[in-house]
Amino acid sequence: MSVKETRRIIEELIKEASGRNFVESVDLVINLKNVDMKNPNNRIKEEVILPEGLGDDVKIAVFAKGDLAERAKKMGVTVLSEGDIDKLGKSKSEAKKIAREYDFFLAEPQFMALIGRKLGQTLGPRGKMPSPAISDIEGIIERLKKSVRLNTKDNLTFHAKIGKTSVEPEKLAKNLEAVVDKVISRLNDGKANIRSIYLKTTMGKAKRVAI
Repeated sequence: MSVKETRRIIEELIKEASGRNFVESVDLVINLKNVDMKNPNNRIKEEVILPEGLGDDVKIAVFAKGDLAERAKKMGVTVLSEGDIDKLGKSKSEAKKIAREYDFFLAEPQFMALIGRKLGQTLGPRGKMPSPAISDIEGIIERLKKSVRLNTKDNLTFHAKIGKTSVEPEKLAKNLEAVVDKVISRLNDGKANIRSIYLKTTMGKAKRVAI
């Protein structure tokens, strides 16, 4: 993958998006080949730390109380209580709404079983079951703010956001490389299992990137 060529494509995407009246996301589209997605072991479900971040706020919600809840609030994330878990468990529409709204969920270990019972059917299939929130809540949140989730499910084609058109092309290129490297590391035949890679903005046309 040529860094120079990738940057040129990103510059074209940003230029084409400049006439639109909102800042668009830049998405990576990866098409796999010769991978048996019926085998769960071949599916990719990873969090990738982007070296340059996403260029906007990653939405994080934390199920917590007491000191951990206060510390999470200071980090600027949404805090949900035990009562919220119960309310969401009684309303599928609200549970689905919150699952769409947030990129990552964290939870104090004492809430994990309750969340599994009340919200597992909503969060589980979306790959958004909470990770345990332990002592270093600040460090965990900082890491997630720079992360993107990869989840192929049983599909050969999947998407990953690598930033926004307001981010410098060089930084977007570094983020792209981080995601592609992670995907290659998870494939049995590495790069040979990638059919094609495309980049696109929210409203723009996809442009192919050489592997």
